[in-house]
Amino acid sequence: MKDCFSVNRDPSCATRPFLRRSANRIGKFRLESRKLFALSVLSLALSACGGGGGSGGSGGSGSAATPITLPTFDSSAVVRTAAASALPAGWQDGVFMEIFVRAYQDSNGDGIGDIKGLTQRLDYLKTLGVTGLWLMPVNPSQDKDHGYAVADYRDIAAEYGTVADFDELLAQAHQRGIGIVMDYVINHSAAQHPAFVNSRSARDNAFRNWYVWQDFAPSGWSIYGGNPWRITSVGSYFAGFWDQMPDFNLKNGSVVNWHHDNLRFWLNRGVDGFRFDAVGNLVENGVSAWENQPENHVVMAGVQATLSTYANRFMVCEAPGIPQRFAQSDSCGRAFAFGYQTDVVSAARGNATDAVARIASYWTSAPEGMVGFASNHDSFAGQRLFDQLGGDQNRLRLAAATYLLQSRSPFIYYGEEVGMAGAANLSGDPKLRTPMSWTADTLRAGFTTGTPFRALSGNVAGANVATQDADPSSLLNFYRSVITLRKSLPSLQRGTYLAANNSGNVMTFRRELGTEKTLVVFNYGSGTGVITATGLTGSATLHRLWPVGSADLVADVTGSATVSLPAQSFAVFAVTP
Repeated sequence: MKDCFSVNRDPSCATRPFLRRSANRIGKFRLESRKLFALSVLSLALSACGGGGGSGGSGGSGSAATPITLPTFDSSAVVRTAAASALPAGWQDGVFMEIFVRAYQDSNGDGIGDIKGLTQRLDYLKTLGVTGLWLMPVNPSQDKDHGYAVADYRDIAAEYGTVADFDELLAQAHQRGIGIVMDYVINHSAAQHPAFVNSRSARDNAFRNWYVWQDFAPSGWSIYGGNPWRITSVGSYFAGFWDQMPDFNLKNGSVVNWHHDNLRFWLNRGVDGFRFDAVGNLVENGVSAWENQPENHVVMAGVQATLSTYANRFMVCEAPGIPQRFAQSDSCGRAFAFGYQTDVVSAARGNATDAVARIASYWTSAPEGMVGFASNHDSFAGQRLFDQLGGDQNRLRLAAATYLLQSRSPFIYYGEEVGMAGAANLSGDPKLRTPMSWTADTLRAGFTTGTPFRALSGNVAGANVATQDADPSSLLNFYRSVITLRKSLPSLQRGTYLAANNSGNVMTFRRELGTEKTLVVFNYGSGTGVITATGLTGSATLHRLWPVGSADLVADVTGSATVSLPAQSFAVFAVTP
């Protein structure tokens, strides 16, 4: 059997979607989490013998002489009370950044990034030009690292701060025109979540049907190389990713309603939207029907309806299997463009004309809600760009400009703007989730005054904010310039994608909004590239916006213009009339 669940798993497992949790969630923390879960079970056993305390839980069972005390949690209904959005209309069409709060900025010297630290870095993010931040989970979690084993959906992890700290982050971000998007784990909870502790306490517990249980584990199941059914003394529960992350029963309306109440809890505080985790895995209908089931779209359409009652909000879903289906209006409405990021990297390497053709045509047929990116926190989506492109600065710029100019609502993974590498001595997901490189300090990187919780980026000495900030030719200032260009042209933010074409390693496309027309041309090759842009107005003028200072062009009477570009470069033109 392939080893798909440890840090040293079989390399072929890397092609499997959703194995993003295997290294970080299971490899490094499996032992710790099993200990924690064992303590939870022991606590439950002690309480059954009269050793528990606290208020009575819902649906407990046992004799009158030895009542079981089970943990409680906030399952109260939440009604909409939010005021109007604090952000300008259209903020969702700007550039986002994905941030792992634990790895971004430590404010108190404990070596762990926190909410106050992120708040301290908002001015940097504003000067970069982003208008939205996606925060990886900040709720209390069983894993106490990546956060996807959520133990409390209505609180902030203690190591990150308090709800008051989060409220202050929202206020400060909104003052700078930046939206905050929380990561929401709708598919599963932590095994330590009180709902699941109740669920596994007895077959007749009131919360039993909140999770997927069967009296006996069915046979024939295999997900990502393992059996998702976890056997206990009171039946078998379904946990597709890890035995410590049991799946919710999203066919149960009470569970779905509770999730909506959780969303309203944060929306009422001013949160600007959510990124939803693993939406392809929400409902299971059988041994060969456990992913991308029709009911998943119904669940997410309901979530979209709840968010629509709040003005000016944003949601996006993670669905690597069939992202374009989840991006449609009767599902999530937006989804990350998985697959696209691989072609962006291949094109930037300059040796894959088929990849150039695919990225040129991708946005022609893709739903408007597709969201571009080049890397993220999951190793199955690819390593950091620096590592994938061998540190080549020209190719790093090409990859960045491609997804920033092609996509609506593009997402930058934190640190890519300075070309951070993965940690040299780590593998799997932790390699990608290193502390942010603020300075050239090879011990702390400006991230903390203490000892960083994880090894630093392998190239922190050269690829850091302090070094690049004052260098006009740096990668950081390149990102700033491209984002500024994008923000200056509404067509590049939300215009219709038109006239995509490619010739070998050269591609061109237009973005149009009203009367504004913008032509973009890329040459990914190692030599001069030439391509003809067609469909323009006869004798139209092409004013060159990028690179600054280069000559304008004029289309011929048929509306065609031949563009010649140096190797590994791109150009942007404003087309008039």
